[in-house]
Amino acid sequence: MPSKKSRKNAGNSTPDRGASSSTYLAESPNGSANGEMNGLLEHRRKHSSLDDPSSASQAQHLMGRDTFSLDDDIPEEKKKGEGEAIGFFDMPMQDRRNFLLLVGLYFLQGIPMGLAMGSVPFLLKPFVGYSEIGIFSLASYPYSLKLLWSPLVDAIWSPKVGRRKSWILPIQTLSGFGMLYLSTRVSSLMKDAGTSSSGVWEFTWWWFSLVFMCATQDIAVDGWALTLLSPENLSYASTAQTVGLTAGQFLSYTVFLAFNSKDFANKWFRPADAPLDEGLLTLPSYLWFWGWAYLVATIGLALLKREDRARNLEGVWDVYKVMGGILKLRNIQLFIVVHLIAKIGFQANDGVTNLKLLDKGFSQEDLALTVLIDFPFEIGLGYYAGQWSQKYQPMSVWSWAFIGRLFAAVFAQFTVMIFPAGDTTTWYLLLVIVEHVFSTFMNTVMFVAISAFHAKISDPVIGGTYMTLLATVSNLGGTFPRIFVLKFVDWFTVATCHPPTVNPSDMKSVDVIDAPFSCVAEPDKARCKAGGGACTISTDGYYIVNILCVVIGALTFVAFIRPTVLKLQALPLKAWRLAGGR
Repeated sequence: MPSKKSRKNAGNSTPDRGASSSTYLAESPNGSANGEMNGLLEHRRKHSSLDDPSSASQAQHLMGRDTFSLDDDIPEEKKKGEGEAIGFFDMPMQDRRNFLLLVGLYFLQGIPMGLAMGSVPFLLKPFVGYSEIGIFSLASYPYSLKLLWSPLVDAIWSPKVGRRKSWILPIQTLSGFGMLYLSTRVSSLMKDAGTSSSGVWEFTWWWFSLVFMCATQDIAVDGWALTLLSPENLSYASTAQTVGLTAGQFLSYTVFLAFNSKDFANKWFRPADAPLDEGLLTLPSYLWFWGWAYLVATIGLALLKREDRARNLEGVWDVYKVMGGILKLRNIQLFIVVHLIAKIGFQANDGVTNLKLLDKGFSQEDLALTVLIDFPFEIGLGYYAGQWSQKYQPMSVWSWAFIGRLFAAVFAQFTVMIFPAGDTTTWYLLLVIVEHVFSTFMNTVMFVAISAFHAKISDPVIGGTYMTLLATVSNLGGTFPRIFVLKFVDWFTVATCHPPTVNPSDMKSVDVIDAPFSCVAEPDKARCKAGGGACTISTDGYYIVNILCVVIGALTFVAFIRPTVLKLQALPLKAWRLAGGR
């Protein structure tokens, strides 16, 4: 964790260099399949400190410039052209090997994240209601709160093992054993989650623990990235993060959901006359495989990679004091309020729309296909978002995307409302894809623009701490409302199970329904169906909550958010500096 002698990392300087915005896609916003995949990515932050004293002086020299860029001191003979970054194959072999190591470490981190924040809520939905899904959303909180313990990871370590390996090796080992154990219990835990509140909390706790370990590993890997790569190639640290993390999440979310679907497997991989009742991949088998993969990778890292010796140049309390100083700035306090309320307008769309589509009958494999098609659009359109954030004032771009994201929430509700009876038609699948692409685009524009503004206002002397604090508050603004929004969906929903019209004595079921009852919760729906009843929804809470979110988002945007961000954007950079700083 950076102190006053620490530096910004490569990702933080990207907006100033006008590089591709793919660097920022590692911090993409959260939400549904447009949002869930992005949501996974939004939990990224770039914080770092230099372990190697030999490079600290160069970092200070670069950071001291008003026009800081990691490209400034690259030797001319290594440059391929004006403003053009060095190619991967132009790097020294050691840097290339270390780059691949970083990709692998970030990839491992993305596996449990892709499950916890992407696939598992969809697999859990048949057993629980939206309120329980809201409780499970707490599993993602470690990525929104890791600023609280990141100074400990930076400051406490064993010189014999290495500053970063002291955390990475035990954390990955615990993660591996955790996934192996969870693979033996995850099926029963999901079923228990649908029968009692304690079951939901136990299931959430296991995934919270996995995400907590991923978040801790992320702190250590981010710091190690700055010393694994030579100073002139540090920009590849952000590339390694984007490639590795995105690939891990993509595998555990989109790919896993598709191969977990029995319909997808029966249609494409099995004979028509021999269908099975499960997909090619199950959650227990997937966790079992990656639990062993974690352990093998950790043993390989311990034996095959030696970490350079480093000195601890910073103290835990020094970093906490810097954070306290930043929080005392009046402009930061206003900006934090904006971050905490800005995502309320999109919460129902991001957290409920895809689950509601599944409720309506949208197949799991069509959902996976939608996200699969949506993914390259996210990457490609993100490039143009980065260009706009360079050409125009970033918070002006962010404000326009805010309006677009509110329209995307309304568009999503319209898409759910016109869900066709019977099988999903081609035109409806195309409509869902268009809705996802539009929502993802607005999502990405907002994120890239806010990231550019974060990088612009962060004090270069304490850039890492500054950026981490801003990213943490931004992430928290997207996670804390989720549990309340999901609970409100169930709270506003009115659904009644009506008894069968036939004579109960003519039915074979011993649990035949003989009186109406509420069937909002998923277990009640299942009991209604098993007893021959019909669960009829007279009021769908999703529609009410989504409209309320959009209205609140629009009112807060007009009355407070837009005037505030435009005012903050117009301030000189010195207004964001600590007293006594640059």
